[in-house]
Amino acid sequence: MFSKLPRNDLIAISLAVAVVLCWSTVATGFKLGLQYMSVPQLLFASTLISFIFLAVVACFTGVKKLTWKTVGLGAVLGLINPFLYYLVLFAAYDRLPAQIAQPLNYTHAIVTALIAIPLLKQRPTPRIWLGLIVGYLGVFVLVTQGSFTKFSFDHLGVALALGSALIWGAYWVMTVRYSEDAVTLLLIAFATATPCAAIFCLMFDSFPEFNLVNLGFAVWLGVAEMGLAFLLWQRALKTATQVSLVTPIAYFSPALSLFFIRYVLGEQVPLVTVLGLGILMVGIVIMYLRKEQRTT
Repeated sequence: MFSKLPRNDLIAISLAVAVVLCWSTVATGFKLGLQYMSVPQLLFASTLISFIFLAVVACFTGVKKLTWKTVGLGAVLGLINPFLYYLVLFAAYDRLPAQIAQPLNYTHAIVTALIAIPLLKQRPTPRIWLGLIVGYLGVFVLVTQGSFTKFSFDHLGVALALGSALIWGAYWVMTVRYSEDAVTLLLIAFATATPCAAIFCLMFDSFPEFNLVNLGFAVWLGVAEMGLAFLLWQRALKTATQVSLVTPIAYFSPALSLFFIRYVLGEQVPLVTVLGLGILMVGIVIMYLRKEQRTT
């Protein structure tokens, strides 16, 4: 099967698999990191490391000529993501089990499609509405754990996890119309977010101690989640001759995350959580299952 694919597609699939491996570990990394650092400290440490990583990448790839438009856009995006997005997301993980926070955050795939309807003037189809209903049925199963009469988890934590999905959806819609170089735009975004995270950290806590443990989590999250994974995913989408070859691979990330959550983090994962996640993922697949689209 794979031997018949063009070399570009094989490279794109390999990159997508690497991204999924990165994404599938970060839920565990968030929870472990929050055992050693507070939300503001983890935000600052991981953002700083990601900024350093992107700056090193930019030294090798080069930065396109900056315009006021690019700088302004990157700065605004930096306040939304990573600053606000990860602040809300880390706060959600601080209040919820990873097996609940991760799939609730993953509803950004549904939220993005909904936001795109009015802002990008995309016409909703019956498939979109069906996927929406099925996806949020999965959310309902997750947060009630099958009792169907009450929420089983911290209400604010659930709101924060769903709110992070909304923030990510808004961020994606803001960036979809722009063609600026990904590394340049990300570097500006993190150059804006890092001092904001530092100020926030000093206002509500103190700078984390950069010992080997804290630094390890900062590198893990700042590179695997915030920097490298995004760049690899962008490259996979641009390299593939058909977007549909790589986008379905991302759907393996939440399921694989449960493996790390169970066997590395040590959370017990009941069958109802797997069921809720499965229903959510079916809803997302329904919304995004389309005919093959070429990227070139």
